[in-house]
Amino acid sequence: MEENKSGKYYYSIGEVADMFGVNTSMIRYWENEFDVLRPRKNKKGNRLFTERDVRYVHIIYHLTKEKGYTLAGAKMALKEKFSEYEERVILLETLGKTRKFLAELDQSLAKVSAQHGH
Repeated sequence: MEENKSGKYYYSIGEVADMFGVNTSMIRYWENEFDVLRPRKNKKGNRLFTERDVRYVHIIYHLTKEKGYTLAGAKMALKEKFSEYEERVILLETLGKTRKFLAELDQSLAKVSAQHGH
């Protein structure tokens, strides 16, 4: 992950592909097919995906791989309900982060409790 001057993080195409268990060619294909997916490119031409780009990939992945939409169907769904899908993905991200935080808190509390003999 690279950090830019404004403090935002960018993900490589390989990292994004790994997040969703697809190959990088699938990500490049989706980039060509879906107008919303436009990652920046650095001077070397490597794609730099922002959190928002990853969110778009998540939505496309959900529609095509989990819901079984065709590309045409996924494009239509994005046009009609994009904000609804984006809200769902943001909610899922928030819930995932909350779950991770609570799991880490639980582990920390268990360590403290064990150190104090409780």
